[in-house]
Amino acid sequence: METKTATTVLHKADSRGDANHGWLHSRHSFSFADYYNPERMGFGALRVLNDDHVAPGMGFGTHPHRDMEIISIPLDGDLEHKDNMGNQEVIKQGDVQVMSAGTGVMHSEYNANKNRAVKFLQIWVFPNQKGVTPRYDQITLNPSDSENKLEQILSPNQDDAGVWIHQDAWFHLGTFNEAQNLHYNLHKEGNGVYAFVLEGEVEIDGQKLETRDGFGIWNTNEFDIKTSAGSRLLLMEVPME
Repeated sequence: METKTATTVLHKADSRGDANHGWLHSRHSFSFADYYNPERMGFGALRVLNDDHVAPGMGFGTHPHRDMEIISIPLDGDLEHKDNMGNQEVIKQGDVQVMSAGTGVMHSEYNANKNRAVKFLQIWVFPNQKGVTPRYDQITLNPSDSENKLEQILSPNQDDAGVWIHQDAWFHLGTFNEAQNLHYNLHKEGNGVYAFVLEGEVEIDGQKLETRDGFGIWNTNEFDIKTSAGSRLLLMEVPME
């Protein structure tokens, strides 16, 4: 593919929506619930990126979804999931959960811990087809697979690494205890990447980023990444149209 001049957008951590309900403290990278910013309605097919902290024993009661790919990535603590498909699971740090809402699902998510908050990322991606059969899946990652490199944790392919969704999307996660110089090649023409710094400092395409900063890059086929020791990075590649 021909190299292009990239288009970028920077979302500093403190510019996110801030919703504190007592039992739930959520930072919204994009418009969600009572937080509305017409300039932040998503990033291509990436519609929601919520950084949620749920108080001990509290959570989201049973509620419906449809025609959305929902990914949960626990960062600390244990999250209990129940749905009307018969799934009752607990996910924790190192796990990735995916739910294709399709024709409709009912589910709940609760903090399974009685003595500490559970922290997790709630991510919604528009599907490339509506009305699919609802499904649930989760995996446990091997920590060494993302040490000082980017590990693929999501793709469109059932037989590929990580979970899969109904969209031409690829997610990668990396934990860096040493500084690294990396190069990322996008998987599909017309896609963009939204980077979210979980910890530490990272530089992407010359832009310096800090903890919980978000950075979108598109109209390019590749870009460079510089990570610092102690950094952790999530890359979400999605279609821009």
